[in-house]
Amino acid sequence: MAPPITLRGSQGLWMVGGPPNLQPLQEFKGEQGNRVRVMTYSDNGTLFAWSNGENVTIVNTSDLQVCQRIDRPKVLQMKFSPLGTILATWEYYSVDRESNKGVPNLFLWNVETGELIKNFIQKKQIKWAPQWSPDEVICVRTVNNELQFFENGNFDTVHTKLQLQKVVDYCLADSGPPYMVAGYVPGVKAQPSFVRIYKYPNFGGPNAALANKSFFKADTVQMIWNKAATALLVLTSFEASDSSYYGEQGLHFLGSNGETSLVPLAKNGPIYSVEWNPKSTEFCVVYGYMPAKATLYSMKCEPVFDFGTGPRNFILILCLCGFGNLRGNMEFWDVKQKRLINQSQSPDTTTFEWCPDGEHILTATTSPRLRVGNGYRVWRYTGELLDQVLVDKETELWEVLWQPSPELRKKETVLRYKPAVLATPDELPGVKGGVYRPPQSRNQAASVKLHEYEAPSNMKQHSQEPSKAASKNKKKREAKKAKAEQEALETGSANSYSQVSNQQVPDMVATPIASTGNPETDKKIKNLRKKLQQVEKLKEQQKSGKTLEKNQIEKLKSEDQLLKELEELELG
Repeated sequence: MAPPITLRGSQGLWMVGGPPNLQPLQEFKGEQGNRVRVMTYSDNGTLFAWSNGENVTIVNTSDLQVCQRIDRPKVLQMKFSPLGTILATWEYYSVDRESNKGVPNLFLWNVETGELIKNFIQKKQIKWAPQWSPDEVICVRTVNNELQFFENGNFDTVHTKLQLQKVVDYCLADSGPPYMVAGYVPGVKAQPSFVRIYKYPNFGGPNAALANKSFFKADTVQMIWNKAATALLVLTSFEASDSSYYGEQGLHFLGSNGETSLVPLAKNGPIYSVEWNPKSTEFCVVYGYMPAKATLYSMKCEPVFDFGTGPRNFILILCLCGFGNLRGNMEFWDVKQKRLINQSQSPDTTTFEWCPDGEHILTATTSPRLRVGNGYRVWRYTGELLDQVLVDKETELWEVLWQPSPELRKKETVLRYKPAVLATPDELPGVKGGVYRPPQSRNQAASVKLHEYEAPSNMKQHSQEPSKAASKNKKKREAKKAKAEQEALETGSANSYSQVSNQQVPDMVATPIASTGNPETDKKIKNLRKKLQQVEKLKEQQKSGKTLEKNQIEKLKSEDQLLKELEELELG
């Protein structure tokens, strides 16, 4: 049985059971009215807390009974430590008028006793929460351009520090020991930005960093560790750009073994979503101008599988979604078999969350993103809609959460389904509206397609056919070769021509070039092919008796080296 779902809105705070019992849980008292500002679960799902503007209430999820109340009326943010022993709360920063000093607004509470452990001053709401290792042995927070580390719940003494000049962001890996932490320092003037990986507590010395990746054009970064803490993905964003109104983004790979790389993307445009698989061996990226492309990569940043293009901007494990300004298209994939399980649509979705059992998902339309049509839907990975609940028009739904369950996450879901055929959004049932067309063009076949969708890589082999231009060029090359062979036979030099023709690269520019996934590499291959075509023309001129200049003769001598470079680039 799936764990329950918790909902927060203008009606109050309430719970409903997970599939198959999707009914309100009467044993949970909850709250009435619109006073609940924030709610959160512990990582292990054993504790649930919320703030109603008067106090913070903590309940034990095993019996839904209150186990602690903390008298803090102005709490706006909350977070449990991984084992649920500490609750961190944050309030707006303020200054005492008499002393003209800042008042502590970050508090750490003992969940068992309700006593205050430690308070700090944390001015900014962004990145307000401390980060713990999964076993709670170490805890880290940033203070004045340095990272301060505490051990074993002792917050009175800073155990060690990582000093990086002007560090603005950090990310502690969700694993260990050994514990890994990454720090980000933005670039200044002509200096590049960089991200470095360290192993706790080895922070001293010039060679302390396990990996270092520098880059330009980065106003903000998002750091994403895999579960094994063996690799880190860094998503960079740069607002000012001459090439795009929406700015530029880049995706960088850092390994804890020191390897770094720029993740090659086969399509220009923004990066919408990045996600590691649970086994930490592969990651998936949704990127490019619409229709967006989705690609699965290995730990060497090599494309493993191409899911083609579609209306997507979000990925969660094996579901590719198109939310926000898209129609809510959802594609469920069997990643092991590289098969499409099903396609569904959940319009106006603002929240998407997997159930811990790996079989059900929760989609919701919430305020303030959308103030009309608020409600939630529960689905199965096969695309079956199990339940749909819409709140009253005068009511708003603010947040929905599925109770965490580590035990269910450890179980691998056995997929049972009948493979589906990939369809475009217009072909899916239940879609209302469509693209606007002027009255004189209605009820007629469209002459121009707005988007040309690309099939997944395992379907391209069966669907792709050579274009007319490629077929025409191929016929020309074959006719040219046959003519040359006939001339060689007539002059009695067929053997010598055969030896030369094996090295020729005829009509290389006209031949379609398969992309390597790296724009720079594709550009080099194109240039080499042009040079080899020039060499072929020079050889023909020399054969016809024309006297070549010195630089042209040198170009002929470079043919072997050009062929070798081309072969190395194409083989990767």
